[in-house]
Amino acid sequence: MNNRKSITQTLLITGASSGIGKATAQLFAERGYQVFDLSRRGTIPCDVTDEASVRRAVEEVMRRTDHIDVLILNAGFGISGPAECTPIADVRRQMDVNFTGAVAVVKQVLPHMRQRRQGRIIFTSSVAAILPIPYQSFYSASKAAINAFALALQNEVRDYGICVSVLMPGDVQTGFTAARKKVQLSTPYPHAEQAVAAMERDEQRGLTPQAMARCLYRIATARHPRPQYIGGAEYHLFAFLQWLLPLRLVNYIVGRLYA
Repeated sequence: MNNRKSITQTLLITGASSGIGKATAQLFAERGYQVFDLSRRGTIPCDVTDEASVRRAVEEVMRRTDHIDVLILNAGFGISGPAECTPIADVRRQMDVNFTGAVAVVKQVLPHMRQRRQGRIIFTSSVAAILPIPYQSFYSASKAAINAFALALQNEVRDYGICVSVLMPGDVQTGFTAARKKVQLSTPYPHAEQAVAAMERDEQRGLTPQAMARCLYRIATARHPRPQYIGGAEYHLFAFLQWLLPLRLVNYIVGRLYA
């Protein structure tokens, strides 16, 4: 990687060691961006749940370049199982990685974007943020938190020329499925195992990471990016129905699909 400062467009991305993040880092690099991957095995090692680690990583990026044009918050993982049976330690870990970790990176990058009065911040969220999935309740909650934070943040940073967007992918074929942590307890919820298995089959038949990478690139280069995007044509229909139909009915349909 070129360590000299330049005017080359710069991407800082978290969670680019595999899946959507890896495909995104590769695409941006092919399009001429200088790419910095903040992850445990990234070009700059970083643990997003450790504020000191995040601060050191962003400082290292700024030593190698003098600007960050695009920040993509992609680091995350999932847990599954009945809410009642999920240990609180796992709940905290879920929120710490998916939500609080993203916030920690944003807080370190924002001063640099604000000083230049420009920048793009893009969160990888999930359709589960607007259509919460049974037996993935805490994953859904972490993504809903991202959506709310992104909307609020946009109103705070608009005057500094910074745009904030969220991409909500549907099912995507990545290693995320195999990495999901499952609550392996004898539970009073007989449908939990079957429901999670159905979700995982859908994921493995889902969109490719490269398709999501192209979505992220379009958001990053859009003249007037929207606050929220949905990854995958079929999921646009689900989102429309969520807006059109009574919430009770929508939630019932999701429950029949997965519970």
